[in-house]
Amino acid sequence: MIGIISAMQEEMQALLNELKNVQTSNKGMRDYYTGTLYNKEVVLVFSRWGKVASAATTTQLINDFAPSEIIFTGVAGGIISDLNIGDVVIGKNLYQHDLDAQPFYKQFEVPILKKLFFETQNQTKLITATNLFINEYNTFIDKNDSDDFNIVNPKAILGDIASGDQFISSLEKIKNLNKALPTVTCVEMEGASVAQVCYEYEVPFSIIRIISDKANDNAHIDFEKFMHAIASHYALGILKNYFA
Repeated sequence: MIGIISAMQEEMQALLNELKNVQTSNKGMRDYYTGTLYNKEVVLVFSRWGKVASAATTTQLINDFAPSEIIFTGVAGGIISDLNIGDVVIGKNLYQHDLDAQPFYKQFEVPILKKLFFETQNQTKLITATNLFINEYNTFIDKNDSDDFNIVNPKAILGDIASGDQFISSLEKIKNLNKALPTVTCVEMEGASVAQVCYEYEVPFSIIRIISDKANDNAHIDFEKFMHAIASHYALGILKNYFA
């Protein structure tokens, strides 16, 4: 069984719409949806925002459903100039940008584990699946919707991701992150915590992040529409190819 997590139900609604033989269980104020997606046994859950919520969800998912791997899918803010709205980052290394236990540990280093970041698995397979999705983009994404967000020629990259319990929305914060973590391509609020739980439980982890904004002072878009019309359909198209 494969576990699929998003921070919000809107980010995975297209997946839920395609899920067959659905059964639902509620634990810890979360609904876990099991069923079949493109002939794969899966469990879907939305974790809510933030590192604590996503870590709790992941722990429950692992203990109750014993997934063979976990995939996180959702949106992120780009912090490098090469990324545009509608591009996809397949996570390589996951950092917690708000973790600082100095002087006992280095900045960003996870206490006890002594890791600055957590590596993902299945990177090549996910990049291939994403590029296949991009090649058939108009099959999954309505042109009017992509036009509304000025999405033109979306691309996929393999890149580092930083997570923290804050919404990055200023140029000053971006500059600080670029300096402190120069390999990081985008920011969000859950990925690194899920990666840490998966590392400790020895469950393979990978992550898909769709760029919804540039994480700067102009980070204002219709998030609800972006989730429904863009992000959830990206997840559907990418995972359809990933499961093939």
